[in-house]
Amino acid sequence: MTHPEDYLDSGLGAGVGALARRWQRVVAVGVVLVLCGLLALSTVVAATLASVLFVGTLMMVAGVAEIIHALGVRRWSRFFLWVALGTLYTLAGFSVFVNPELAAGVLTLLLGAGLVAAGILRIVLAAEMREGGAWGWVAVSGAITALLGVMILFQWPQSSLYVLGLFLGFDLLFAGIGWLTMGLALRRLA
Repeated sequence: MTHPEDYLDSGLGAGVGALARRWQRVVAVGVVLVLCGLLALSTVVAATLASVLFVGTLMMVAGVAEIIHALGVRRWSRFFLWVALGTLYTLAGFSVFVNPELAAGVLTLLLGAGLVAAGILRIVLAAEMREGGAWGWVAVSGAITALLGVMILFQWPQSSLYVLGLFLGFDLLFAGIGWLTMGLALRRLA
């Protein structure tokens, strides 16, 4: 049986030991993420809007960075391509702020299609791994992923109001639970 002290003697011991001495911080991060996740789940439309505006901001920052980079290498033969790329990113990011509902619809449509494609590919991969032990679980995972994508697509465009917020909320919630349980486990090592 492995005892918590055994981890401190492993190659990871110094890092785990440092975290164990600060287990309260890990728990605090977990609590904050859980609370943020619950808030996002209680206001999924606002969480969807916030996530879309965040993506728009990232696109605008990336576009401006591309343009600045292009201005720094004006003599390069691809200068106009860099400027065009940066301009497209900036305009796309700006369009998110002009019509965030449309942006949420487009992102949700892409998410649904991506989930269907990923699920189908996972099922194909499982069929190719039949001689392996757990191929059935990979196939089930693929079927669930594809089904989730189909559900999003069948309810589109209405699903664009809440899907991104739900994903954000559940991600924050489960990340928080993970950090919270990690912090409590580290407490035993402290």
